Amino acid sequence: MNEVRLLAISGSVRAHSSNTEVLRALMLLAPPHVTVRPFEGLVTLPAFNPDLDQEGMTPPPPVQELRSQVSNADAIVICSPEYAHGVPGSLKNALDWLVSVPDVVGKPTALVNASPRSVHAQASLAETLRTMSMHLVAETPFVVPLIERGMTAPAIASVDALAAPLHDCLDALVAAVASRDGSRRGRLLTTKGSPEPAESGRDGGAA
Repeated sequence: MNEVRLLAISGSVRAHSSNTEVLRALMLLAPPHVTVRPFEGLVTLPAFNPDLDQEGMTPPPPVQELRSQVSNADAIVICSPEYAHGVPGSLKNALDWLVSVPDVVGKPTALVNASPRSVHAQASLAETLRTMSMHLVAETPFVVPLIERGMTAPAIASVDALAAPLHDCLDALVAAVASRDGSRRGRLLTTKGSPEPAESGRDGGAA
């Protein structure tokens, strides 16, 4: 089976964020053919400025790194808290820097919700991702109902009720990547396999 590369983005920049621990648990639960890489540059990104993102311009290094990691990933998984019924500014800022990146179009993406009561940010985040033409692998987030704050990744991964939605998330992402790759190969084969039009001879028959 081909390796699947996932980029995990936590919407929190806290050192001991529950959202980050959930993504670390996802990493622990990933099968051998799935690599989960955490994006750790959220706090280093400059505020989005269209003047720094004009055609032909080189964006700031942290933005280049974000775009490189997103482009190299087969799929994206995001776990974000909710602040004042909205998406954290640091995460929205990162998405703003990705709007003009062609590689995000159709990119399989999953949302994980570590707080079942936080529905407003999830809805807003889903709308933003759809507007960016990213492919959400599920209509609703994968909810990990943390039973207490301060749980570590190993603890989360060891509780069946918490690990189950993360397994579902991984399965959905892997299936979406396989489907997308299959469609790409199909288009390539169709293009390469199309017979070239026969040249007509002077008598009207094939040359």
